[in-house]
Amino acid sequence: MQSKIKISASILAANPVRLEDEIKKIEAANIDLIHIDVMDGHFVPNITMGPFIVKGIKQITKVPLDIHLMIEHPERYVKDFAKVSGKDDFITFHIETTKNPEEVISQIKAKGLKVGISLNPDTPTQSVENLLDLVDMVLVMSVNPGFDGQKFMPEVLPKIARLRSMAPDEVDIAVDGGINIENISQPVQYGANVIAAASAIFKTKDNDPVNAIKTLRQKAEQAIKKNRHKRLNV
Repeated sequence: MQSKIKISASILAANPVRLEDEIKKIEAANIDLIHIDVMDGHFVPNITMGPFIVKGIKQITKVPLDIHLMIEHPERYVKDFAKVSGKDDFITFHIETTKNPEEVISQIKAKGLKVGISLNPDTPTQSVENLLDLVDMVLVMSVNPGFDGQKFMPEVLPKIARLRSMAPDEVDIAVDGGINIENISQPVQYGANVIAAASAIFKTKDNDPVNAIKTLRQKAEQAIKKNRHKRLNV
């Protein structure tokens, strides 16, 4: 069973000088999640924000956060990010960054936060399949992580379908990277229900994040209806 569609706005593409204004705009569009990419310059070739920025964002909004740790040794930083987070927030870490994912999951849960686990485009689903009962969300990267504005990689679609078929119904299946109004239906039709978008929200031609989120949600919900119609007619 496919869960309710959630649109997650990745602030990697937002205007950093006007971040509060950008967040208020996406709030007005009833955004479901705010996706925060934390990069260390080692696991991915970029450096972004840390706990200080997350703390500031929490002061601006009550929208749940997905704190996406694209960093090596995430177990060293769970405590710092948990301090500036709330019970409705996710801390998502990469399976490629730790030898003991169960330990990281336990740390996040002990802090009262939701747990997400992410895998890169080249990482097989088998790396996380034994963890599906322990997490709240699985995030499939549909670009090589590090920068916004990359093209969606359709070769990850079968991975989304496999994870949706194996995960408990209450576990969200998320996708992140290169999503826009032209291709959002693809991961949804394969079972994704959390859609992270960056440039497609914050860098549109009309500079209207509210309309962008509305359109993305409509396209995603249409894809679900199309799937249901197909099943009814099989």
